Amino acid sequence: MTKLSLIFDAPPPRKVALALARAEGERAGRRAADRAERMTDGFREAAAAFILGYLAQHGVSSGELITDACKLAGIRAPDDRAMGPVYAALLRAGRIKIVGTTTRRKGHGCRGANLFSLAESDA
Repeated sequence: MTKLSLIFDAPPPRKVALALARAEGERAGRRAADRAERMTDGFREAAAAFILGYLAQHGVSSGELITDACKLAGIRAPDDRAMGPVYAALLRAGRIKIVGTTTRRKGHGCRGANLFSLAESDA
């Protein structure tokens, strides 16, 4: 007897699963940034300016460290995921770059915290 396997019984291939997870993370980040912008007009601009200033003063730093410093400076969002789209916009604009990874302080110490620096044009 042959068992018929339905396509939805199998987990998605790894690349598809990663793409779906990344897309959902980007949507969550956009929602969080939109909410932060509604609560604090100019949130994205203030956060971007802080990130650039922080990197100019301190050099290569993890996104988690910069985000925590941003909050201490009073640029706060209800959800830290609001910072993701700010970093992404600066990366797309060529203002910052990823220069490595480090162990995360959040997320149970897993790998994957990005290390950022200013792009050469902003250094």
